[in-house]
Amino acid sequence: MAFLTKEKAFSWKWILNYLMIVVGAFILAAGFVFFITPHKIVPGGVYGISIVLHYLLGTPVGAMALAFDVPLTLIAIKILGPRFGAKTVVGFVATAVFVDGLTYLYGTDPLITDDVLLSSIVGGVFSGVGLGLIFKTKATSGGTDIVAMIISKYTHLPVGRLLILVDSTIVLFGLIVFKDWKIPFYSLIVIYIAGKILDTILEGISYDKVLFIISEETEKIKRKIIEDLNRGGTLIGGKGMYHGNDKTILFTVVNRREVAILQEFIHRVDPRAFVTVLNASEILGEGFKSLEEKVEK
Repeated sequence: MAFLTKEKAFSWKWILNYLMIVVGAFILAAGFVFFITPHKIVPGGVYGISIVLHYLLGTPVGAMALAFDVPLTLIAIKILGPRFGAKTVVGFVATAVFVDGLTYLYGTDPLITDDVLLSSIVGGVFSGVGLGLIFKTKATSGGTDIVAMIISKYTHLPVGRLLILVDSTIVLFGLIVFKDWKIPFYSLIVIYIAGKILDTILEGISYDKVLFIISEETEKIKRKIIEDLNRGGTLIGGKGMYHGNDKTILFTVVNRREVAILQEFIHRVDPRAFVTVLNASEILGEGFKSLEEKVEK
């Protein structure tokens, strides 16, 4: 089974992808060197282990991370198949080189010396932005992602849950070594912020809202959506749980401004209507970002 998508070498898209990987690796490395490593924060992953070993054995953080990433990737290719391509390798190699290179040029002192909390926040932002740029190219960060995938293959447990368990074990390892109860909390801040930033970069910031509307005035609301808001929707047949009456559920997607307009209209024509408003992380299709545009990016 093929997992890799091939791009024409030296095409504009190929160059852009590798440029994003290098820039992302540099930003990720800067987060470790300037904000995370100097405060002994252990944000999971191979870099979490490498930071702990750095303080235990004096080993370079980047080189040690690379020493984990290379065999893990080779093992994963054998067990999981060819889903880890050249972009993934370039990503973790570039990150390791930048980490040790910046450490050599800058040193080991934190950029923010007297505020570990602020360093955790800024380090999380740098990590999220760096990983986001790398993941945008459809590469992976390697490391503990691979460990979680391998375990999942044999245990059939969700990769996401296993990744949390693996990273949590690494954070606890840092607690045992450094014997400082504050470290796990700072580490969790980095992990949480990095995850949020990563999701934002991959999915974008969306102000779109999903509405489910149950009303006796479905026809009027439908015309308002189509004619005034210039939006579409879907009518879904349903049945009330209490009386068993047939219901029509109107499903539509609008932006944040249009929600207020529609809610005011629904209140005017049917104050007893039932309206559910959900945040939409991403909408693909006619009237919004196209699926083709999403895939191409």
